[in-house]
Amino acid sequence: MWVEILCCLVFYKLFRRFFVDDVDDFADIDSSHCDTCFTIASRLEKLYGGKCFVGLRIPDPDSGTRQHIDIVLITKKEILVVAVRNFSGYVQVDKEGNWTCISDKNLKTKTHPDPVLEVSGQITTLQSYLEQRGASLPKGLITGRVILPNPNCIASPSIGLQTEVLTHDKWRDFKPDLGAGNFNWVKSAFSGGKGKNQDALHQNINFILSSSPMWDRLELKGDRSMLGEFIEFKGHQGDMAALKSIKRSKVSRIVVQKASLFGLGRSRTQILYSLRDYRSDGSSSSEFKEIAVKPDTVIVFEPLNSKKPRKFKLSSVESLSLSP
Repeated sequence: MWVEILCCLVFYKLFRRFFVDDVDDFADIDSSHCDTCFTIASRLEKLYGGKCFVGLRIPDPDSGTRQHIDIVLITKKEILVVAVRNFSGYVQVDKEGNWTCISDKNLKTKTHPDPVLEVSGQITTLQSYLEQRGASLPKGLITGRVILPNPNCIASPSIGLQTEVLTHDKWRDFKPDLGAGNFNWVKSAFSGGKGKNQDALHQNINFILSSSPMWDRLELKGDRSMLGEFIEFKGHQGDMAALKSIKRSKVSRIVVQKASLFGLGRSRTQILYSLRDYRSDGSSSSEFKEIAVKPDTVIVFEPLNSKKPRKFKLSSVESLSLSP
């Protein structure tokens, strides 16, 4: 009887190792903020027809650090800086001007810095950064918004009536005024300029942000995305030698494929990686190179706002995008 139980346990472990995704690697990690940011960015791109950059880390000369920006939208009509606050509960402004959120579950109160002021500071930092990299824009052409997408968030009138704030209802029904000319920053920057100069400025802004520091993006199975910093791979010695070629200076993206058998029943996981192409926008080239490693290889990744790195088995990973 004990022999049968032992055999069943061994079979179960082997089955989970090779055929079942290990969701316990990230069961206790909250990816809701990152998932919400990417969802909002996708909708903004559809509404405006522009391009969003999520998780930028713009150098701030005043503080000597990198300032995190949730979303920057670039179109031929405007540059929009967006702060996403996925608050749940009643939100109001306290005497110091901070936002306090009373949870709708446990009635606990959390205090947050005024995100409208934070966005204002991010606009100043972004404006300065673009100028340092050769894209000078008239002041006032970068605008900001704070989006409260959670349907369980109830904003006080002092917050909900601010023009910079989009509550859940406003965001749900939001439609940009694409016909307005007030934000045609390309024409403003080149008053009287020719179309080719306007296009050149737009392309330059996109190139600058595409090659700017940003958080790495880890995409997990189950449609979950996570921003943070890729640390390293860990695995068997032979696999680590092959994985040395995957460096952020050379590689922009890796894609993990399902494990397959390689002769004599040995299971291997395919990693496809694309080389970074600095001649275009700092993104990847169209060709992928391939490495086969053992399925117990892990990615060490430190999620945004986490205090320690975490290990993710390749079986739970869809892809990894590396910042320049």
